[in-house]
Amino acid sequence: MPAVVPALLALSAALLLGGCANLAPGYERPAAPVPERYPDTPADTPAEAPAEGVAASDVGWRSFFADARLLGLLELALDNNRDLRVAVLNITQARAQYRIQDAATLPALSANGSSTATRTPAGLSGTGEAVTSHQYSATLGVSAYELDLFGRVRNLSAQALEQYLSTEEARRSTQISLVAEVATAYLTWAADLERLALARETLRSQSDTYALTKRRFELGSASALTLRQVQTSVDSARVDVARYTGQVAQDRNALALLLGAPVPEALAPRALGDSLNALPELPAGLPSALMLRRPDLLQSEHQLKAATANIGAARAAFYPRISLTASAGSGSGELSGLFKGGSGSWTFLPQISLPIFDGGANRAGLDNAVAGRDIALAQYEKAIQSAFREVADALAQREALSSQLQAQQSLVEASGDALKLSDARFVRGVDSYLDVLDAQRTWYGAQQTLIGMRLSRLTNGVTLYKALGGGWKG
Repeated sequence: MPAVVPALLALSAALLLGGCANLAPGYERPAAPVPERYPDTPADTPAEAPAEGVAASDVGWRSFFADARLLGLLELALDNNRDLRVAVLNITQARAQYRIQDAATLPALSANGSSTATRTPAGLSGTGEAVTSHQYSATLGVSAYELDLFGRVRNLSAQALEQYLSTEEARRSTQISLVAEVATAYLTWAADLERLALARETLRSQSDTYALTKRRFELGSASALTLRQVQTSVDSARVDVARYTGQVAQDRNALALLLGAPVPEALAPRALGDSLNALPELPAGLPSALMLRRPDLLQSEHQLKAATANIGAARAAFYPRISLTASAGSGSGELSGLFKGGSGSWTFLPQISLPIFDGGANRAGLDNAVAGRDIALAQYEKAIQSAFREVADALAQREALSSQLQAQQSLVEASGDALKLSDARFVRGVDSYLDVLDAQRTWYGAQQTLIGMRLSRLTNGVTLYKALGGGWKG
């Protein structure tokens, strides 16, 4: 149909002219505002793991954790946790928003058909008789397609793409946090079970001692003071049993919230045992590698890229905006003649909008975009600094906890020996029971502190694993 040629030429021109300029600033990854190495790290430390040659972010959580019950709980959490489910749905939403925005870079074709019937009464027809007329049309057209001469549409599409990629990294970051939280909750529950078991054993032992002392008091071989001193140790143990019983129940509830489902009894932890100490040592590498490993830093960088693209869209508002509306088709007064020769029709409507006076709205829009980019830059740098501190703190604590754990173990052994000696001296009548009571409290406190330190050592390994970007791989 010859009449369609001008419309096709208009569409071809639109496609060729689109994308002649891009006013967005060029993006370069900012320099990391942190030292080149972590504190107390040897200068010859390689960037990657020297032992296995595998970065922490590449160590899957199934390989990192050895406890079968914990692995089962992690699988349950990844399937049911509501925060992770929201993060996945955010990806779906962002993907749809990007597809909507990206569709604006292409012309939208639409086919239209219409039929119009008009009746003119006899008094208005001029012929003295009522007249009924019909009009039929079928067209294929492009409506208000913008010629993206200055990159406004493309920068908006790029911004939507970066937002979508940001949500992808947000999901990974959410999974990393979830894995670490589930592992920490599991270990805390196991430690509280061990504290409860220690408190119950102490209560049983002190109850036996109290029963024996009461019998001696009734026979006149023990004083009322001694009996009351023994009773204080029994009551203290009862308080701890009640306290840790409640804490264990809270631990179960906390873990159930993370799982998004009740904790299966078969996956409930046992007391904190040596089998849980098998967390591998992770090499820290160099701070610069964090930007390639941690999803939260990649998420922040995508936000920075999106803000940079938004500047290009804001700058394009100062320039003319050209849009095209075109259609080609056929029209006829008879339905049977709609596609016959000579019925072709076409329209071509170019429009140009040139900003002259807008009260400073475009300038304010550009200032807003620039400020948004600067905010995103500051947030990106802050995220890097926070990541650096998390790793540095975890490394410092790892070294300190190793020494503390050895010292605490020695303290438990020494206080245990002191308790045996003190008890022997009391039996021989050399010392009062107050010395035994003091030795018991020292030993019991040392035992409880040792459990807490073992928990801290394990959770430190989990924290370092998370800080180095591990946990998003299975």
